[in-house]
Amino acid sequence: MQLRVTVPADRTAQVRDLFEQDLGTAHLAVLHGASVAPAGDLVLADVARESADGLVKALRDLGVDRDGGIALVAVDAAVSSAARRAEDRAPGDGADAVVWEQVVRTTDADSSLSVSYLAFLTIATLLAAVAIINDSAILVIGAMVLGPEFAPLAALAVAVLHRRPSIARQAAISLAVGFAVAIAVTALVVLAGRGLGWFGPELLAADRPATGFITAPDRWSVVVAVLAGVAGVLSLTSAKSGALVGVFISVTTVPAAADMALAMALGGGAEFTRAATQLGINLVGILVAALATLALQKAVWHRMPRTVPKVERVAR
Repeated sequence: MQLRVTVPADRTAQVRDLFEQDLGTAHLAVLHGASVAPAGDLVLADVARESADGLVKALRDLGVDRDGGIALVAVDAAVSSAARRAEDRAPGDGADAVVWEQVVRTTDADSSLSVSYLAFLTIATLLAAVAIINDSAILVIGAMVLGPEFAPLAALAVAVLHRRPSIARQAAISLAVGFAVAIAVTALVVLAGRGLGWFGPELLAADRPATGFITAPDRWSVVVAVLAGVAGVLSLTSAKSGALVGVFISVTTVPAAADMALAMALGGGAEFTRAATQLGINLVGILVAALATLALQKAVWHRMPRTVPKVERVAR
């Protein structure tokens, strides 16, 4: 990773020493007077991912985040013997290293209650409703992939662990409002379809071999939700995030919300209860598993040998 640090001139020497003494630093450049706003020096450092979290913490202890700035940039490839030596010296494996500040910022940004978030969740729920009406497993999978609900769930877990109440509130609001809007819009669309005579209440009693599992919560729903929560957190905190799509496909949060909308529009109280139970099991299971995984990662990572020298904290 590259750390791009804007440093007040009175702390440039301390920051330089910090990077020079860290075993995971591969390349270091100091540009005096290069920063205009805020005024100061610019320090560019390519570091092993394993060292990034400790360095960010040390820079914050120096008050750099308050009087300057710290930017983290992912480096896809660093072709140099110095980079390889830095990776070898830094403890642990780069793929397993957790850069907590990056995780916090990423989940915070992805969980905001934006128009795009509401649109994706609503479209995913509408697509899942079409899948249930037509008993199409393929459409259910498409709806699962499209749904953005894992981001606020992950943000809520991260916020609870790191005691960030503002992020927790934002994530909880995004989940509650997002599902409320998606279910309400889908219910209105289903009512319109019912009014046009496309289907009626008999749909709820129809045999649905491909999508009936949505309203059949059982112990396996809990198992899948827990495994999905663990896998989702690992994909977010590690350098390899390709497994996140598999998490989306494995959980039935969006399909359950769609079935709730169908039940509301077609008058199926029992169907609504089963779908709501499925949704609750998935949300709670993912959240609990995510919290447990993050706590374990934090405990393990904090026991790893440190490459960053201690610095004296600057009073804030």
